Amino acid sequence: MAKWAAFPYAGDYNFDAASVKKNWARLHSGDLEPLPSQTDLLQAWAHFHNGEFQKASTLGLSLGTVGLNVANKAVCIYASYLEKHEARRLALFQEVADRAEQQIEQDPANFNARYLRAYALARYSQGISVAKALAQGLGTKIKTDLEGVIRQQPNHLNAHIALGSFHAEVIDKVGSLIGAMAYGANKDTGLHLFTEAVKLNMHSAFCMVEYANAMLMLGGEEMMKEANRMFELAARAKPMDAAERLEVEMAKAELRG
Repeated sequence: MAKWAAFPYAGDYNFDAASVKKNWARLHSGDLEPLPSQTDLLQAWAHFHNGEFQKASTLGLSLGTVGLNVANKAVCIYASYLEKHEARRLALFQEVADRAEQQIEQDPANFNARYLRAYALARYSQGISVAKALAQGLGTKIKTDLEGVIRQQPNHLNAHIALGSFHAEVIDKVGSLIGAMAYGANKDTGLHLFTEAVKLNMHSAFCMVEYANAMLMLGGEEMMKEANRMFELAARAKPMDAAERLEVEMAKAELRG
C-alpha cells in the first residue's frame, strides 16, 4: 500500500479509545454512527479523529465488516483533503464505493454505509465532471442513497448537506429545467436541505463550507456576500478533531482566495 500524505497538524489531537468513547456524541453528531463496544474499533476511530487516516483505514479493514465505516470514512476524508494526485484520489473514492456497495448487500440497514457510498460517488463525480457522472447514472445512485439515509435517520446532518450539494451541483451543470426533469434536482429543495442542516448543527464547518459553495452555484454573484459570511463562520469554528480541522482550514483558504 502506498504511503499516504501526512495530516499537516499531527499531534494536535490525541484521542484514544477511552476519550473517543467519552466524546462520541459530539464527534459523531454529523453522521450519527452508533457507538461501538469493541475497543479495537474505538481505537480505529481514535486514529481517524487524530488524523491518522491510513492507520484508521488499515485497522478498520482488518476488523472485517464492523470496521468498514471507519475505514471508508478515513479514506473519504483523506482523499477529499490531503491526496494531491487526481488519479489516486479517484481510485480511492471508487474503492470506497465498491466496498460500501458490498457492505450494503450484507447489511442493508447500515445507513452510514449508504451515506459513505453516496459521498464517495459524489466526490468521484466531481473529479470526472458532474456532467459525465450524470450521464453514467451516478446522480441517481447518489440521490437515492442520501434520500434513503434521511428517511432512516431524519437528523443525519451530513446526509442533508450532501443531498443539498447534489441539487446545487446538478442545477449548476445542466440547468434548472433539465436538472428537474432528468434528475429531480430543485434549487429550493437544495437550499431547504441546508437550512435544515444548519438547524441540526449551526456550528458545523463542513455544513457552512458546503452551504457557501451551494449558494455560489445556485445564486452566483447575488449570493456572494452570504456565501462569504458562511466561509467566515466556518473559519471561526473550533475543530474538535482532525476532520473538522481540515474543513476549517479549507474555509480559511477560500477566504484567502
